[in-house]
Amino acid sequence: MTAEDYLNGQVILIDKPLKWTSFQVVNKVRWLLKHRYGIKKIKVGHAGTLDPLATGLLVICTGRFTKKIEEYQGQEKEYTGTITLGGTTPSFDLETEIDKEFDISHVTDDILEEARNKFIGEIQQQPPVFSALKKDGKRLYDYAREGKEVDIPTRTVHITEFDISNFATPEVHFRVVCSKGTYIRSLAHDFGKAVNAGGHLSSLRRTRIGSFKVEDALGLEEFEAGLPS
Repeated sequence: MTAEDYLNGQVILIDKPLKWTSFQVVNKVRWLLKHRYGIKKIKVGHAGTLDPLATGLLVICTGRFTKKIEEYQGQEKEYTGTITLGGTTPSFDLETEIDKEFDISHVTDDILEEARNKFIGEIQQQPPVFSALKKDGKRLYDYAREGKEVDIPTRTVHITEFDISNFATPEVHFRVVCSKGTYIRSLAHDFGKAVNAGGHLSSLRRTRIGSFKVEDALGLEEFEAGLPS
């Protein structure tokens, strides 16, 4: 690849590492392109945020291809992950501590299967309060960190597939295919509620966005190693 290639527009598939924000990955890619090619200014953006505690596919667009971001963001997404039953957290994942504990001795494969079916198709979902969505010009997570309660309207999302691959108490391992705007953290929380056992998302990996697949993605170190030194 030349500097001109990246300026004209490229799609870079990155396998986001754990604990990195999507914004940090974009900044790293931009910095590498500018320094390795001597480019003064280049647009770089991502097509769909991944939480810091999630790993997997991040679609990065450069140059003129940043105009395609909205198109890519709107495509179907696939994830694998783990819901841990027996406790809820304010953030619906491991970013915050467990605030309520639940008995899970009643949970069986049949109960999980019955609950799973309720989440396939068009569903109403409330985004987590620990999210970057804005209300009255302020990020929801800012309200949450200030301890302020805020009314979050539900939204309609579509779950095409929701499969449970394994249940090893208290962990439910799953795969989900869903529309743009679906919060898997909210799905984990709502699923725990549906089986009357509480639940939070304990791991998440994005495996696909549209036709882009994580197996075709590069780690950040791999991407850096492929650039001119």
